[in-house]
Amino acid sequence: MTDIPPERIAQLRAAHPLAFRAPLSVRLRRWALWAAFAALIVYCLIAFDASPERIWTGLGRLGRVLSFMFPPHIWETWYEWREILKGLGETLSMAFLGTLIGAVIAFPLSFLGAQNINRLLFFRLSVRRGYDIIRAFETLILALIFIRAFGLGPLPGILAIAVSEIGTFAKLFSEAIENTSKKPVEGVVASGGSGMQSIRFGVMPQVMPVILSIVLYNFESNVRSGTILGIVGAGGIGFLLSDRISAYRWDEAWSIIFLIIAMVYVIDWLSAQIRRRLIGKWDGAQ
Repeated sequence: MTDIPPERIAQLRAAHPLAFRAPLSVRLRRWALWAAFAALIVYCLIAFDASPERIWTGLGRLGRVLSFMFPPHIWETWYEWREILKGLGETLSMAFLGTLIGAVIAFPLSFLGAQNINRLLFFRLSVRRGYDIIRAFETLILALIFIRAFGLGPLPGILAIAVSEIGTFAKLFSEAIENTSKKPVEGVVASGGSGMQSIRFGVMPQVMPVILSIVLYNFESNVRSGTILGIVGAGGIGFLLSDRISAYRWDEAWSIIFLIIAMVYVIDWLSAQIRRRLIGKWDGAQ
């Protein structure tokens, strides 16, 4: 095929502009889609009363609230610091235990949903729909249910995170298992290995770095989720933050928010270090 220079294309476009336009039916569909999109935005703004006056008034109130947060409060006694540090520890523990329990339960379930492991179509699809059912429940809703069942405290938060993560981890793990190469598995089988040995020595070295990365990332996310769960009564630093906001102690609320940000930053840094070392170790072992 001969390349046409850009100058020649420009000349043809200027001489025959209609030849370079999309057909009328295509243009009408585009205009209809853009019109529907614009109408949806306008409807949402009207239905939610997002008027300029309301937004301007809300921004003024937000500015007053932010002004109450400065300067941040600094606790002066060990008793006050102990309460805050206990709340941070509870939130971190909820995220860690919930992530760990979810990963441990989801790991064997993920093999049942992987196409290259489970060849039974109906059984595999049923397991995958089970993943979807579990993931359909938001962590906050699960926390409210477990608070009704087990009472206030970190335990409902741990269970809510764990149940939610079972569906998420099982789906992501099974997809990672399906994306592994068949060559190591075929090599193990050709050497006389059993089915379990082919999974152990052919699949696991490939999938473990991905699984570790998924678990560490979700742990970071669950640290933030643990804060929200505390607001609804699952304990942790979120409960203390909600208490300070309800009492209009905005300077203390800002100090707690700053500590949450610092904790998330530290967890992110530690996760990156762990990910680099462990995943590098697995990659070197393959």
